[in-house]
Amino acid sequence: MDRPEIGISFAPELRLFVASPRREGRTTVRTDGASTLGHVVESLGVPLTEVGALLVGGRPVPDAHVPADGDEVAVHGVTRPQQLAGPPRFLLDIHLGTLTRRLRLLGIDAAYENPDVGDAALAARSAAEQRVMLTRDRGLLRRRELWAGGYVYSHRPAEQLRDVLSRFAPPIVPWSRCTSCNGLLHHATKASLHGRLRDGTEHSYDVFAECADCGQVYWRGAHHASLNAVVEAALHEFGPSSANNPSTSLM
Repeated sequence: MDRPEIGISFAPELRLFVASPRREGRTTVRTDGASTLGHVVESLGVPLTEVGALLVGGRPVPDAHVPADGDEVAVHGVTRPQQLAGPPRFLLDIHLGTLTRRLRLLGIDAAYENPDVGDAALAARSAAEQRVMLTRDRGLLRRRELWAGGYVYSHRPAEQLRDVLSRFAPPIVPWSRCTSCNGLLHHATKASLHGRLRDGTEHSYDVFAECADCGQVYWRGAHHASLNAVVEAALHEFGPSSANNPSTSLM
C-alpha cells in the first residue's frame, strides 16, 4: 500500500530550516500514515518552537493532527508578539553572551549558562524555571522538556536583540539588572562604597548602583555612552521614551 502523500509549504521565515528544494513554494512529502503533523514538520528541519499556525486545507489543526493522503499543509511562523504562558523570562546558551548582557542592560530577566552544561541540563532548567530557551542550536529546540523556546536568527548582537524584543515584547526597565549575574540593582551611596572604589572613581563620580546578589558596583564610566546608545535605541523602537521612564535615573 502506498504511503500517504501530502503537499506542504513553509512561511518565508521558516525556509532557512528546510532543505533547499523545499524553500520555494509547495513540495510533496510521503508520510508513514501514523506520524503527527508536528513530527513531519520537525523531520523536515523546522523546530516547533518556530511554528505558529498549521493549516490543512486552509483550516487550523493542532500539531497532533495525523495528515491524510492529499492533505495540503501550510506551515506559518509565530505571530509577533508571541504570547507566553508566563512572564517573558529567558535562558541563553553559552554562544549568546553578548545578547545576554544586552538583555540584562534593558532590565530583562536573562539567565545564562557558562560553561556549557549540555542540552539536557539547559532544557531541564528551562522547564524548572519556566524560561524561554534562546539559542541557535536547532537540536536543543527540539527537546520536549523545554518550557518554551526561540531560535535566534542572526549572528549579530544588535539584530539578535531586536529579534527577541520584537518577538516576545518583554517589559524594558533599563539599568535595573546586573549585566554580570542578572541580579537586581539598587542605589548605593558613595559612603556605603567607601574602600571598595579606586580613588579616581570615588572622586570623579557621584551616582552609583550595586547588585543585590553579587555586589558588583556600577557608575557612569567610560563605556556609559555606548551602553546608553543600546538602551535608547531599544526604548525608541520597543518601549517608552527615556524621559518618561524613571528607571533610567538609577544610573
